[in-house]
Amino acid sequence: MLSLVPIRDRRHMSEGELKHELLSDLGAMIAREVELDQLLTTFGLRVAQALQADRATLWLIDARTKEIRSQVANLPELRELRLPVGNGVAGYVAHTGEVVNIRDVASDRRWTPEVDQRTGYRTRSLLCVPIIDARSSTLRGVVQVLNKKGGSFTSSDASFLQALARQIARALDYTSLRTDDTESGVPMRGRFNHIVGESPAMHAVYDKIIRAAGTEATVLLHGQTGTGKGLMARAIHVNSKRRSGPLVHVDCTNLPANLVESELFGHERGAYTGADARVQGKVEIAAGGTLFLDEVGEVPIELQGKLLRFLQDRRFERVGGRQTLEADVRIVVATNRDLADMVKQGRFRSDLYYRVRVIEIELPTLYSRGSSDIISLAEHFASVYSRRYEKRAVKLSSEARTALTRHSWPGNVRELEHAIERAVVLCEDGVIGADVLGLVPAERVSGIFELPARADGGQGATGRRGENEGLFMPHGLSLEVASRLYATAAVERAGGNRSAAARQLGIGRNRLARLLRNDE
Repeated sequence: MLSLVPIRDRRHMSEGELKHELLSDLGAMIAREVELDQLLTTFGLRVAQALQADRATLWLIDARTKEIRSQVANLPELRELRLPVGNGVAGYVAHTGEVVNIRDVASDRRWTPEVDQRTGYRTRSLLCVPIIDARSSTLRGVVQVLNKKGGSFTSSDASFLQALARQIARALDYTSLRTDDTESGVPMRGRFNHIVGESPAMHAVYDKIIRAAGTEATVLLHGQTGTGKGLMARAIHVNSKRRSGPLVHVDCTNLPANLVESELFGHERGAYTGADARVQGKVEIAAGGTLFLDEVGEVPIELQGKLLRFLQDRRFERVGGRQTLEADVRIVVATNRDLADMVKQGRFRSDLYYRVRVIEIELPTLYSRGSSDIISLAEHFASVYSRRYEKRAVKLSSEARTALTRHSWPGNVRELEHAIERAVVLCEDGVIGADVLGLVPAERVSGIFELPARADGGQGATGRRGENEGLFMPHGLSLEVASRLYATAAVERAGGNRSAAARQLGIGRNRLARLLRNDE
């Protein structure tokens, strides 16, 4: 089981000490990006221990179905329980927002034995409090503890659990469970905190991430720009046994070719002009944790042999040094390039290719994930940016939803996030209309991309060129979008070779990378 806080021997701590420690740890526990099921299981165990209870369960109200769902906690018999709001004591509290403390459940009319019948567990006493958003007074869920050891739950226990519930309500604002302030419940959007998506394609990714996180194997994340490779690398790290160590991110597209080796492996004083001190490389800084090499396909061919050696035995030398050093790191790499094709062209070493793809995870495009994921992500970003810009809750109009699901999303999730951020800033009445999204319909940007079939059965548009094989660029594009599309077409024309595309455009490789990532 994941331990989300420093491990301490709590066997000899008093109940008051356990309560104080839990309140101190809760913010870090929920805000940290981990698998939600594991996080809430750990949370449930800690709550039960702090209150000297036999069990604890965090129930969240599903904003879509309006059911209450047990978020695992210490519920060993079943993976999940669902109850209608109003059913049983937890459902009653979720409906009324009252605090309920029952010494003998059999004597209380609100008690229903349904859950005990399904689990085989016998509940005698319970304490249940609501989770209420302080700003909007909306209900998010309930926290319930069962069977106080050595007696009944006290008024002091109830006060503590209410304080804990207020902390939970605040902490939910820092997770992907955040929702509209005016709507009760929370959206159940994905298996990992901060990663939104419930499509079959994303569930396949989640399963591979969990399997990969449980090993030390090198992982290759492959997907188009903007599909979330960085988030997935972080999910692998924080769900691994190295989660207490550093996660060091190296963006290979932003490193000048002559400095890549020094950036990775460090250099000794006097190794080259301007090297007036010994400097550690990223592999040393990542010791004990995870080294994430983003866009590994951009590593120069002349350095790939040294990278291969490091991957094989974790040994390296600093630039200008003679001493062989070691670094205990886990390696995750990512690319949007076809490395197998680069191997055929002699631009990527075959032995390095096979070394980095011990576990390969293919990330789907946003368009292929289908309408449900697109809308879930859009709602998530609308919530994030309405809070960031201190605007009241922003909703998507039906026209905006239609425009979002019809757009081709060549920039994937990153493009969607930028579109929603802009729309939140520009909308005036709390409703995002299609006009403020600034999207060009899929059929109008089809001059560059050939889109895959969508997960929800829709068909992608077929790319087309203008006359004389020129690039079709429709009117109405922003400079930001037009620049990215033109840069993408240049890379395509150069056979995926970014260096060649940059030379053709008369710009540096780093600037091309920024254009492709939509940072300008």
